[in-house]
Amino acid sequence: MSTKAINYIDPKIREIKEWIKLRDNRICLMIVIVLFAAVAVCAVLLNKAAADHVPTSASQMVFEKAEVTAVLSDDAQPDYDNAEGRRVGTQELEIRILTGDHKDEIMSLTNYMSALFNVDLEKGDNIIVRIMTDEDGAYYASVFNYDRGIVVGAFVLIFFVLLAILGGKKGIGALIGLLFTLSCIWFILIPAIITGLPVIPVTVIVIGVTSAGALLLLNGLSRKTFCAVLGCFIGVLTAGIIAALVGAITPINGFNMTEAENLILYGADKGLKISGLLVCGVLISALGAVMDVALGIASSVNELRINNPKATAKELFKSGMNIGKDAMGTMANTLILAFAGSSLNMLILVQTYDIPFRQLINTDYICIEIIQSISGAVGILLTVPIVALISAAVMSGQKSGR
Repeated sequence: MSTKAINYIDPKIREIKEWIKLRDNRICLMIVIVLFAAVAVCAVLLNKAAADHVPTSASQMVFEKAEVTAVLSDDAQPDYDNAEGRRVGTQELEIRILTGDHKDEIMSLTNYMSALFNVDLEKGDNIIVRIMTDEDGAYYASVFNYDRGIVVGAFVLIFFVLLAILGGKKGIGALIGLLFTLSCIWFILIPAIITGLPVIPVTVIVIGVTSAGALLLLNGLSRKTFCAVLGCFIGVLTAGIIAALVGAITPINGFNMTEAENLILYGADKGLKISGLLVCGVLISALGAVMDVALGIASSVNELRINNPKATAKELFKSGMNIGKDAMGTMANTLILAFAGSSLNMLILVQTYDIPFRQLINTDYICIEIIQSISGAVGILLTVPIVALISAAVMSGQKSGR
């Protein structure tokens, strides 16, 4: 082929590639918009108050910001025996309400401090108070807690900024994906469960939507995204199936969980299906780790395919498995250690009371923690061959690196 012909063809090839890339981006954007719109519609429908809705007592409580203007008296003393030196006793405070119907009003209240409830205040401290109103219109305030809103908000903002700066476009995509996932859980999954919809099918649908949305935002429309989404969905579903099977054999389910009593009291009249919440928790907790493993393997197989276009499906699968083996142990440890960390106080109590092993291993709480952590870890382990197989089958023999 002549040099003139090559010079003519190369720009055209580049134009076609750019057009394909632009087309894929447009399709990806359309898919994401459709997902977001569907989530928004479902959220509005699920969170719409029913005609016979009765507000709960908790929703009618009034909490406002306040500032301590003076400490009128303080008899609190350090307690080194039971509170590690924390001050225990009472304080008489003068406060100024900063928000709500009683804004700028000055009130006096007593602050009771114990080893557990310990809001030790000084003049100028910002706090949250609960305003209680009697039937005759008289009202009074009690200390609820420190006002941590600004600190927590700043902490979250720092995380978002670091993710955007260090991750660039990928970081921004990950941030939007995270917000999308949390929105799906808070505005769709939880209201759907509360209204009495089948727990496990709803959770599976939400898992599929969130994984697809998050990975599309992170990587765009490509074969590796397809492989990661499909593998992630199958891996998480596998973890849920394992948890359900072990729970059925044990037997143990959502009724054995710590919060089951409160859920029965407040959710029974709404049709809440409590038994499936154990599997629901496994599906949600395994999603992040499984998504990480799935995307890592799909991306690795894709890169191998780009660098070696002649690689067969068997070779790509073998390479994906080798790469996945490195992630298996670390991600499984991550999930198990996360459960161990959340249960640290209980584990300390177990050793403190010297509970016999036979009693310990048959305790509901311990069994649930084991089922959740091991099911999630097994889901991660099985995700590796699943994604490696899907990626090898999809990417082998393709001419494009996408």
